[in-house]
Amino acid sequence: MASALDVLITDDLVERFAVDGVVPVRGVFDPAWIDVLRTGLERHLAAPTERARTWDRDAHGRTMFWDAMAWHGVPEYEQFVRDSPAAAVAARMLGSSRIHYFFDAVFVRSAGSQFQTPWHQDEPYWSVEGSQTCTVWMPLVPVAAEHALAFVPGSHLGTTVFDQYDFGSLNPDDKHDVDRSDFSAIAEADIPDISADPERFGVVSWDLEPGDAVVFNSRILHGGSGCLPEGRDLRVFTSKWLGDDVRIRFRDVGMDPDFSGIMRDHGLADGDRPGTDLLPEIALG
Repeated sequence: MASALDVLITDDLVERFAVDGVVPVRGVFDPAWIDVLRTGLERHLAAPTERARTWDRDAHGRTMFWDAMAWHGVPEYEQFVRDSPAAAVAARMLGSSRIHYFFDAVFVRSAGSQFQTPWHQDEPYWSVEGSQTCTVWMPLVPVAAEHALAFVPGSHLGTTVFDQYDFGSLNPDDKHDVDRSDFSAIAEADIPDISADPERFGVVSWDLEPGDAVVFNSRILHGGSGCLPEGRDLRVFTSKWLGDDVRIRFRDVGMDPDFSGIMRDHGLADGDRPGTDLLPEIALG
């Protein structure tokens, strides 16, 4: 008898993920998990990590807040990481026999924020390397397709090293020790102007409700979320997952967020498999 997850994550959906690098998954997280994450987010916002920063603050006081790897200090996040369906969803999509948790990141836009996410790929910024990496992107409020994260299907299969966006430049508060991401020394091409001609690039996004998720390969080009209407905010919890082929990679340029220091403190070295209580293997049941 098929499990509830097998019904939601069909073979066709897994095949589509392999080809497109991104799929929406409807209703995979029940309302109790959304309540857990909403509670955790309130706890998190009251006590952000040292990595937290505001990416945007406009003349009307509307903001875009970001923070990452908070789960060790937010019990609701840890409960979600260890006990929710997210690990099983990631492993199924990646075709991985084992799954390790990498980190969480939250994106909180205040109502009416006009800040849009720059187009980029995730994995080139990360202190790991592998094709079996993914993000589970979960809105905690309803979001229309035109305001949700958008993707270029199939772009995860390319080999071009793009000159990735410098997220360290998003720092209106001039916070010290903000990670910088300079890819210019290794870049082969600029990221194309996807927003100027989204039809040419086949850009996709979806209307989403709390409980839905978008799962995407971390090498896919994505961006564009934001430009909210008045009275609508956007609260997103993301979890990042590592599959069988992933190894620790301390890059010469561009790590953002740069977790290399804390990873070394936990005994992880370049070329290692993920592990320790920092990047734990999550049981798949």
